[in-house]
Amino acid sequence: MFPVKDFMTRNPITVEEHTSIYDAIELLATYRISGLPVVDKENRLVGLVSEWDVLHLLTDAEVNKSATVGDYMTRDVISFKEDDSAIDVCDFFKNSNKRRVPIINDGKLVGIVSRHDIIKLILSMRKNVSEARDSKE
Repeated sequence: MFPVKDFMTRNPITVEEHTSIYDAIELLATYRISGLPVVDKENRLVGLVSEWDVLHLLTDAEVNKSATVGDYMTRDVISFKEDDSAIDVCDFFKNSNKRRVPIINDGKLVGIVSRHDIIKLILSMRKNVSEARDSKE
């Protein structure tokens, strides 16, 4: 019921471990997103770099000018498969402080789901129920 593949963002913006952390921050700011999946050359998920991860740049005593995403990213990332249900993803969001979750298929990144995507799904479901009720009257 409500598989993730039906509402996930496909082909999300990604970075690699060797990407400059400042280039990643530029992507976060430009696209107004809170996190970026980190992938390898074969598009396998290796981590995630988020706003929270890069906050350390302001408070670190010594910041290396050549710092990379790999220096700041979270490596232990929970992901879901595209056939998993929206309910499972929603439960994950309710029980964690995460704002987004990568979606994989055969070990490769195929999308991302954010809390905002779940909110849009809820509104879409409400609209569909209201339209179905209205058509019966």
